[in-house]
Amino acid sequence: MNRTDRLYAIVEDLRAVAPRPRSARQLAGDYEVSVRTIERDISALQQAGVPIYANTGRRGGYALDPAMTLPPLNFTPEEAVAVSVALQHAAGSPFAHAARTALRKIVAAMPAREASAAHELASRVRFMTPVGTSRPAAIPGIIQKAVADRRVLRLDYLDRYDQPTERVVEPVMFVASPNGWYLTGWCRLRDSLRTFRLDRIVTVEETGEQAPVRPPGPVPAEIAGFEVQVAALA
Repeated sequence: MNRTDRLYAIVEDLRAVAPRPRSARQLAGDYEVSVRTIERDISALQQAGVPIYANTGRRGGYALDPAMTLPPLNFTPEEAVAVSVALQHAAGSPFAHAARTALRKIVAAMPAREASAAHELASRVRFMTPVGTSRPAAIPGIIQKAVADRRVLRLDYLDRYDQPTERVVEPVMFVASPNGWYLTGWCRLRDSLRTFRLDRIVTVEETGEQAPVRPPGPVPAEIAGFEVQVAALA
């Protein structure tokens, strides 16, 4: 059994007995690998977002939180790869990391045979970019969390003339356009709703202050002229 198949099988084993734990020694015996290999596998699954926790003591081991897991999903390999292709568009967005972890959770919840077939099919899909094109800069997760939790941010920002400025911003929403991603928020320096291109934010710090609820307002003039759509979940 290769490592990918073993990882999915471990998740299914833990899901089947949850919330009871299984020890690393039991898992190692089942998969004919060392205890150290199982510990590395569990660590990899935890880093991928699978809610596995360790119970200590003589009857301890690894357990899967049943309240935080998906049942086996009836995704076909083609559907899983279609989701992967769609999520490629999240690169360079505030949700790039969340997109990757969401895909891992979806694949981890698929039956092992379908998940393995999805991996094989995905290996035969390629994306082409122009030579010399740099990868989008990573967006700090602190900005995504601040929008979700309505937390005030302090930004070191380069304006359209590349002049540095410091702003204290109450995040309101994200806006995506063909020119990139923007953060719209209430700028306390300008005392008005302003838009900040995410790739112009040099440093960002959460102040810990709760931001008041503010209406989104109109589409900023900097990105006007594009059709605006809401990111619906269905």
